[in-house]
Amino acid sequence: MVNSDPNVGERTRKRVQEVIQALSFQPNMAARGLAAGKTRVLGLVIPVGISSIFSDPYFPLVIQGVSSACNLRGYSIMLWLAEPQFERKTISQIIYNGLIDGVIVLSMLTDDPLIDRLSESNLPFMTIGRHPTNQKINYVDVENRSGAYQGVSYAIETGHRRVACIGGPRNTISGQDRYQGYLEALRDHGRPVLPELIVEGDYSDAGGYQAMTRLLPSKPDAVFAASDAMALAAMRAIQEAGLRVPEDIAIIGFDDIPSAAISKPPLTTVRQPIVQTGKIVAETLIDRIEHPDPEPHRILLPVELVIRASC
Repeated sequence: MVNSDPNVGERTRKRVQEVIQALSFQPNMAARGLAAGKTRVLGLVIPVGISSIFSDPYFPLVIQGVSSACNLRGYSIMLWLAEPQFERKTISQIIYNGLIDGVIVLSMLTDDPLIDRLSESNLPFMTIGRHPTNQKINYVDVENRSGAYQGVSYAIETGHRRVACIGGPRNTISGQDRYQGYLEALRDHGRPVLPELIVEGDYSDAGGYQAMTRLLPSKPDAVFAASDAMALAAMRAIQEAGLRVPEDIAIIGFDDIPSAAISKPPLTTVRQPIVQTGKIVAETLIDRIEHPDPEPHRILLPVELVIRASC
């Protein structure tokens, strides 16, 4: 009757419509989707610590992009917040519960078991970040290595000789690629790689502050941080130590989050299209759901160096 079945009599149809209006009834779209074999729901998996999701501005911006694309295409999002050590417990739930048409894995780890299980299933999925070995994985990524190379090269070419690195987590593809960009810039400019000038971070404010505190005794004159959150925290640590940015230590970040332009001094950084990345990964996944294609989709988005007063 709700579905305009032609076998339902007019009097019955009218009575049902009166009840629907009186009760403000709305059809259960999830139940309809399950019956039809399609739910128009995407799973968004963020395999990092929950605290990072709320403290790192990167994640809300990506989610904004994913949500925007889904809204335009009539899809909804089901969000999974799963720290890596607990993710194995949720793999079957994500893949086999029948509530989603596809999955977006937001942060590409180097050894994520979810990716292997998704690859073995028939569920369409995309990752943000390339897979280190599997060329059949569908992904959207940015030019992480090139961006880091541009930032570090700029620091060297503006006269800085001891350029330190606060890297991202080495178990993430972005962390590895940005670290490699740092190393390549040093090598191409004839600079030595000094272990005392390299500290691994975790993309967080607290991690950036602690890393900069560890670097200060080594007296860098510039620092490349693999995220703006770490760069801004490093700037705070430098200033609290009685030093000036950029006169004593220059800072370069990566992301160009909104606060980068209004920090004191404004942050020189590598701009990546964060919101656009979320939009494109969702749009591409929806296209693959609606029009299956066996060919892998690998999309690499450009970055650009934004020069401000911190370097």
